[in-house]
Amino acid sequence: MPANRFNGNSDYGVGIGLRVPHYQHIFTKKPVVNWFEIISENFMVDGGRPLEILDQILERYRVVQHGVSMYFGSAEPLNREHLTRLKKLVKRTKTPWLTDHLCWGSVDGRYSHDLVPMPYTFEAARIAAQKIREARDFLEVPLAVENVSSYAEFHVSEMTEWEFLNEVVEDADCGILLDVNNIYVSSQNHGFDPFDYLNSVPAERVAQIHIAGHSKYQKYILDTHDHPVIDPVWALYARAIEMAGPTATLLEWDDRIPSFNEVHREALKARRYLPAQLQEAS
Repeated sequence: MPANRFNGNSDYGVGIGLRVPHYQHIFTKKPVVNWFEIISENFMVDGGRPLEILDQILERYRVVQHGVSMYFGSAEPLNREHLTRLKKLVKRTKTPWLTDHLCWGSVDGRYSHDLVPMPYTFEAARIAAQKIREARDFLEVPLAVENVSSYAEFHVSEMTEWEFLNEVVEDADCGILLDVNNIYVSSQNHGFDPFDYLNSVPAERVAQIHIAGHSKYQKYILDTHDHPVIDPVWALYARAIEMAGPTATLLEWDDRIPSFNEVHREALKARRYLPAQLQEAS
């Protein structure tokens, strides 16, 4: 049963990101994995090895697409060529939902290739929500937007980050990809209580959750996805599951990637926070 109206896939349990260093292990060992998350842009091609790999994965596993370049917060219109190629991939993977980030990253057709935080203003929220609705209508698949980590703040902001997130998703009537590591990273960089953020998220809109590790430096924390998940982030995850119910969860590990088994074991720690009757099934 869905945990909420945006989470129609609570049976997905725990997944991991599909990464090149693990291809050989996956194809030779055929491990039991609930699902893989793919970065959409890595497979938005007309042919060749990426699609050959993807089709082999699709023969055995469920796949959910995660994007990094729709840039709902950018001022210019959505890129129709990008959306057309994305829709073609959506039809190939049959992803049950699609995610991307609540951020900006392009100006006048030039791309930063980074997830740049937005000024938390009502005007920015209105523009982002409108673009999310347009993308959802074109792609014909449910959308959820992810909260990003941040390292700087805009003086023009009119609300907190969590108030901004709520404003956008209510206006767009979309789901949330709740990244609890990003909440923790931003809380440490900007000096707020991460549970204030988390407890303000509309639980009924949480469609998916990300967990990850990060790197701590002298003056800030960087969202590097190259370490195991730390205890304070697991505590946030436990609270998120308490709020939203069983929710598809994805471990991100994108740099200094260890063996498949190590990544998978770290991801499966999330089962400890599921209701007892679901722990064995996930």
